[in-house]
Amino acid sequence: MGTSDLNQDTLEAKAIAAVAEELERQAAENPSKLRVSRTAGKLTVNGEIDVDAVVMVVVGSMAGGP
Repeated sequence: MGTSDLNQDTLEAKAIAAVAEELERQAAENPSKLRVSRTAGKLTVNGEIDVDAVVMVVVGSMAGGP
């Protein structure tokens, strides 16, 4: 595995964590509109999502570098 593979894995892990955390934040902020639960490494999402906010946190997580 080369260095670029490791960086890719790190970026992917950061993006996954950023999405999960942002969706959980949105659900905590407005539980009547969004419910999120984690089970065995999967997310179950039901409701309205602020996609702009999700994209911003993903881009921000990647801009931070490895």
